[in-house]
Amino acid sequence: MTGGTGFLGGALVRRALDAGWDVAVLSRAPQPGADARIRFLRGTVAEPPWQGLERFQPEVVVHAAWVTTPGEYLESPENADWLRWSEAFAMRLPALGVRRLVALGTCIEYAVTGTLLNEDATPLGPASAYARAKVALHRSLIEGLRGSGVSVAWARIFYPYGPGEHPARLASALISRFRAGEVLRLRTPRSTKDYLHVDDVGDALMALARSPAEGAFNVGTGVGVTVEAFARTLAGLAGRPELVQADDSGVVDPLDHVVADASRLRALGWSPKVSLVDGLRRMLESRPS
Repeated sequence: MTGGTGFLGGALVRRALDAGWDVAVLSRAPQPGADARIRFLRGTVAEPPWQGLERFQPEVVVHAAWVTTPGEYLESPENADWLRWSEAFAMRLPALGVRRLVALGTCIEYAVTGTLLNEDATPLGPASAYARAKVALHRSLIEGLRGSGVSVAWARIFYPYGPGEHPARLASALISRFRAGEVLRLRTPRSTKDYLHVDDVGDALMALARSPAEGAFNVGTGVGVTVEAFARTLAGLAGRPELVQADDSGVVDPLDHVVADASRLRALGWSPKVSLVDGLRRMLESRPS
């Protein structure tokens, strides 16, 4: 697992350990307080611990590590580095005996069409350095690992939220504002996204790790929720519904409707289990006032 100490990667690590899998996580250093069942391999995607990987003999590799800092990642020059490092890392996997690679992509690889985004029917239209690097990596994996014996699943993640997320992400930022009594004016209240609890993301990645199915898979609920509905739900749970105000300034969100057609992933037996209300309630409970 790369990125196994992060928000999404950590969710998968928990699922894999609970399923009885042996898990090794690439990390610059062991994590204090981490589950004792995790084997930490000191290294990075840029400088992998090849000898440690050879000793571990991984059957499945999940690549979740990338630059993801809110406000920086979309146009970060590090995206080019991560693309180069990821390609070099992946091309060494067949020699380790790896049979399955699950790599994380993004929903914003797609062109925004105003309809459900489908892996086969919706054209790609990456509009940021981050999305372009992800598209390029997916293509590189398809070409570079063809005939290698490594099956590849590409997980296009939609809008995850939940405990452990970066404090600048939407739900966490809203909780901080509501608890501070700050009024929230929504500039794009009708912008519609596909929000998925991090535990359901972990289950989805586990389903992909278990499956031999190849290709791109949308990791989303298939249900669109407006930013206004998301904010009002969270404000209501926080007991501060009066703090949310919709702005009718006419600002256009270029990503105004990003919702998954999740039928391909559901065909593997996966379905989301955490409702939006329950997921947001858990977030509030995980962050004591």
